[in-house]
Amino acid sequence: MTLILTRSVIRTLLADAVARVEQEVARAHRDLALGTAVLPAPPAMRLPDGDGTFLAMAAASADDRLATVKLLADLPANRERGLPVQRSAVLAVAADTGECLALLDGAELTRVRTAAATAVATRALARSDARTLGLIGTGPLARAHARALLPGRAYEDVLVWGRTAGHAQELADWITAELDVPAKVLSDARSVTEHADVLCTLTPSREPLIAGAWLSPGQHINAVGAPPRPDHRELDTEAVTRCRIVVDAYDTARAKSGEVLIPLAEGALTQDSFRTELGAVLTGRAPGRTTDEELTLFNSVGVGLQDLAVARLLIDLAGERGLGTEIDLAG
Repeated sequence: MTLILTRSVIRTLLADAVARVEQEVARAHRDLALGTAVLPAPPAMRLPDGDGTFLAMAAASADDRLATVKLLADLPANRERGLPVQRSAVLAVAADTGECLALLDGAELTRVRTAAATAVATRALARSDARTLGLIGTGPLARAHARALLPGRAYEDVLVWGRTAGHAQELADWITAELDVPAKVLSDARSVTEHADVLCTLTPSREPLIAGAWLSPGQHINAVGAPPRPDHRELDTEAVTRCRIVVDAYDTARAKSGEVLIPLAEGALTQDSFRTELGAVLTGRAPGRTTDEELTLFNSVGVGLQDLAVARLLIDLAGERGLGTEIDLAG
């Protein structure tokens, strides 16, 4: 039987599982570093008559006894149609028998696992005395990040900026009311950047929003929002080169991340500049933050192994709670 998990069911299952998602995503990155999980760079498929890209994000895990592939459609033309620019679904099969275990909507899963990876990286790389969180971007990904980063941590305030002032104020009001951390809107991205101890960029920008001249020693930056395309980025070259870079997966970053590929093409970086993976930091094979003055950057492209980790959790939670719909694909 194959379990079907819709977006609303996934949202219900993950509503009280923020900590567990972070734990599972951290474990997945450790497994990758230890060689018990497989994560190839995703192929990009483009049709000749459009600017859409389709990514097949595959992964397999011995510990989770699972292999998955998420088909991600990145379709900029959907914006004019009033449709989501990105849509995805995750197919999960049993690693031992190949049985099709589950089909999951990808939207909520992707947002939550992306925010969890940011939370894992921030724990590993930010200063322990970080008190101000900055959010650049105001969409669903920003809310997911606030929910993942704020509870149980020592942040004293949140600074928000987005292109639409009303949306930024709505986000700030929600953070203050729902997460009990004071949040306020600043007038521009520079102001947020200059005052944040931890900065998250969460926009689908093609051109840089953050300049290296705005960064201060000791900050930690999570570059998250840019789509997995080599010509999209949120940080300019100076911002990237001022930081010690940690990536979610080197092969994926080397293939898809404009954040590092554009500085690489300019000769401002070498490939060795971004070889350190998050899993290496988590397993102690590479250092986390080395000094209080160091600038650190987590370049988050998003990888299929994160999808697998959360898919495994969702399948288990659905079984425990009797949620989801089962169908016989072979029937």
